[in-house]
Amino acid sequence: MTYTCPQGHQSSTADFCDVCGAPIDATTPSALSPPGGGAAPPPAAPAPPASAPSSLNLPDPNAAAPVTCPNCGTENPADALFCESCGYDFTTGQLPTPAPTGPVAPPGAEWVAELWIDPEWFEHQDAPGGCATSGAPTVVPLRATTITIGRRSKSRGLAPDLDCSGDGAVSHEHATLTLDRERWYVEDLGSTNGTFVGAPGEPLPTTPLPPRQRRELADDERIYVGAWTRIMVRRATDNEKAGATT
Repeated sequence: MTYTCPQGHQSSTADFCDVCGAPIDATTPSALSPPGGGAAPPPAAPAPPASAPSSLNLPDPNAAAPVTCPNCGTENPADALFCESCGYDFTTGQLPTPAPTGPVAPPGAEWVAELWIDPEWFEHQDAPGGCATSGAPTVVPLRATTITIGRRSKSRGLAPDLDCSGDGAVSHEHATLTLDRERWYVEDLGSTNGTFVGAPGEPLPTTPLPPRQRRELADDERIYVGAWTRIMVRRATDNEKAGATT
C-alpha cells in the first residue's frame, strides 16, 4: 500500500511523506493510492440535489369527500359537525331550532288562533281545483305580539306562525296579526289573492283589505285568506293555556 502526500509524492509510510516529509493523513481518501502506484482517483462528484417538488396544487387523492347537508343541500367540509348554512347537526340528525319571529309573550298564552278549512269560502272564491277535507280546526297558541300568516319556504327561510302551507292560494308572506294592549289588528302584506274580514251571520266578504293598512278585529270576526282558509282569533280556554292545544 502506498500513500500520496499533499505535494503529490508517493510514500510508503502513512504518517510522513518519505520524499518531502510532509505530514500525511492516512484516513482521507485522497491519501490512499491504488495498488500498483499512481495518483488516487479524484473523489466522486456529489450527487445532484433531488428536484424540488412541483408547485402545482394537485388534489390529495386521500382527502375525504365533502358532506352534503340533507336539510338544505349545502356542501360542508368532511369533518364538519354542523351545517355552515342551516345548522343541521350531522351527528344527531336534528334540525336547528327556528328563531322566534317576534317579541315572545310570557308562558301561558292568553290568545289562540283557529285555522279552519271553509268549503263555503272555497265556493265563494270560485277557486280552481278541489277543496281540502274539512274537519276540526288547528288551534295555535299566540305567544308573540306579532304573528305571521303565510306558507313555509325552505329556500327563503320562511316559517310563519300560522302555517297555511296546505292552501296554495295563500302567499308565503301573506298577512300579520298584531296585538296592541287587548285588541288584535290584521294587516295584508301585499298578498296575491288578498286578505278579507267578515263577521258571522253576514254575507262572505268580497272586498279585500287595502295592503299595508292595519285593520282592528272585532270580537268573533273571521279572517279569510287563500282558497279555503278561515282564521279566528279568540281568548284561550284554561286547557289551552295549560298547553292542551292541537
